[in-house]
Amino acid sequence: MSPADEEKRIAAEAAAELVEDGMTVGLGTGSTVAHLLPAIARRGLSGIRCVATSIATEEQARELGVPVEEFSKLERLDIAIDGTDQVTPDGWLIKGGGGAHLREKIVAAAAERFIVISDSSKPVDSLTSPVPLELFAFGLRATLARLGDEVKLRDVPRSPDDGVIADYLGEVGDPAVLAARLESDPGIAAHGLFPPDMVSEVLMGTGSAVDRFSLS
Repeated sequence: MSPADEEKRIAAEAAAELVEDGMTVGLGTGSTVAHLLPAIARRGLSGIRCVATSIATEEQARELGVPVEEFSKLERLDIAIDGTDQVTPDGWLIKGGGGAHLREKIVAAAAERFIVISDSSKPVDSLTSPVPLELFAFGLRATLARLGDEVKLRDVPRSPDDGVIADYLGEVGDPAVLAARLESDPGIAAHGLFPPDMVSEVLMGTGSAVDRFSLS
């Protein structure tokens, strides 16, 4: 296991300890969450109800015996746990390298506590592109013409919600300003900028230790 994978593993195992019997749990997507699911399975918790942010997460969870159900059955989650691509000192995130950022954001917003797990390569002084986007398929050509050269489509399958995955490649600058700009375009279903007020705590693997940063 590489040093980065080891850091992801210990951060994921620390996050798994936050899950308790009977909780409703949101499961993120990506390489860090791939370490989280076995850690939750090993705990042998009873009565937990989980929702997954991607088909890959759902399939891995089921293979490990972690129960997953449709999110339509739940109004609120006790906790959601997910990785990140970048995190700033004040808690802004870029997520969605795996193209699951729409569901990741919906799940994070529904959780009482949103826990972010990472390795020590993820902290940055300021966010830089690419910022993942999910675009509505309806009117796609018009959306792309409006967004201009700063947005490029990815050569990947559509999302489970039939969204088209793209990336914003321009300057990020003030993430709050960029987030508002992206949210103002009706062709954009979701962007990968997650604000600090959505994040409860960051658990970052650093060497053989886990550093914890509370944000809300």
